[in-house]
Amino acid sequence: MNEFKNLLFFLLQHSIKSLNASLFASSWLGLAISGCAPSNSTNTNITAKTVSNQTQEKSSLIRLGYQKGGVVPIARQRGELEKKLAAENIKVEWAGPFDRCATLLQAISANQADIGGCGDIPGLSAIAAGQELCIGAVQRPRAESLANAIVVRGDSPIRKPADLVGKKVAVNQAGAGEYLLLKVLEKEKIPKDKVQRVFLAPTDAAPALYQGTVDAWAVWEPYVSVAELEHGARRITTTHPAPTYSVMLVRNEAAAKSPEAVKATFSGLSEEYNWLNANTAKSEEFLVKEIKISPAVAKRVTENQGPQLLVTPNADDVAKIQKTADWMLEQKILSKRVDVAATICPTAK
Repeated sequence: MNEFKNLLFFLLQHSIKSLNASLFASSWLGLAISGCAPSNSTNTNITAKTVSNQTQEKSSLIRLGYQKGGVVPIARQRGELEKKLAAENIKVEWAGPFDRCATLLQAISANQADIGGCGDIPGLSAIAAGQELCIGAVQRPRAESLANAIVVRGDSPIRKPADLVGKKVAVNQAGAGEYLLLKVLEKEKIPKDKVQRVFLAPTDAAPALYQGTVDAWAVWEPYVSVAELEHGARRITTTHPAPTYSVMLVRNEAAAKSPEAVKATFSGLSEEYNWLNANTAKSEEFLVKEIKISPAVAKRVTENQGPQLLVTPNADDVAKIQKTADWMLEQKILSKRVDVAATICPTAK
């Protein structure tokens, strides 16, 4: 019996020693692994690097196309839009200036820009022609705006729209100028074939008017004020018979691939319009610098345009633009019908 107790005691001591040895080995192995493993700060760096990479992957580029005049070149000069979008990890690049909507829209279609502002007339014309564009935001028309007009030379005998019968009028084909002329003729009940339309870009139409090659010119700001103040031209129309929208057009691919960046860009541009409305004198200075016009012309342009707001199009806006598109189709300005509701960008729905 005593031998059995001694044996049991021996085995118990041996087990305890083995257990201690195992615990020591485990502790040492844990310390060794801990010494080889990255520290907490290193783990944080890896996490930060991963987040940084993910942020870079999510970063977006928006290329803003612009014409001479308008809010976009002012935003470019101010630099606030770039700062706002940079805070949201969106980089801005600028494309322009373009002399008219047609060339701006061609640049967007050629993937040289993602967003650009135009009148609804050239915008609808481009969409009807098959350009992959959608309407992301709009400026609603103001009936009292003086930003469009038919002008003649100061010494011209033409005093009113009826005097245009048998005369030549410069317009940009399928653009705001042609639309204005046709709407004026419609309002005055003058058959459109009684007035000859001469299709010219603004850069060619201006000298054609001043040199007498054409009798009148249907055009928009800043060309109206330049013609009046610097070349002695005068208006034969005041308010527009059918005020038009301005639209911000987006390349379809950009709207689909970078919807948040597009939304953020329009939000930023809306703030730029608010700034412009509250700082007309400063915006006039930007115009002088950007498009090389005199301070007097810049002041007149700002007065004629009046307050401007950028908004997301609603159902009423869509219906009004659709009415314009259908009228353009009737006049054979458009080659096919445009379904305006289908052209609204996904980001605006």
